[in-house]
Amino acid sequence: MEFYEVVRSKLIELCGERNISNKQLAQKSGVPLSTINNILYCKSVNPGIVTIKKLCDGVGISLGVFLSQVEERFDQLNNALMAE
Repeated sequence: MEFYEVVRSKLIELCGERNISNKQLAQKSGVPLSTINNILYCKSVNPGIVTIKKLCDGVGISLGVFLSQVEERFDQLNNALMAE
């Protein structure tokens, strides 16, 4: 799994936990809905750190915590793949 896919899945998870739609996330974060959709539907494979920070603000999580959780999940997935 690619890193951007883990970022995407974490954003989807956070929005689901908070019951936030893509449109609501755009309103809360100030990130255009088209950009959010591109990230969530894997059309953008390299979202910038400023965009990720704004999205984190929109879902109410710090950038540091978000990146830490994404990195942990990414490492777990890669370790699982290497073990196979």
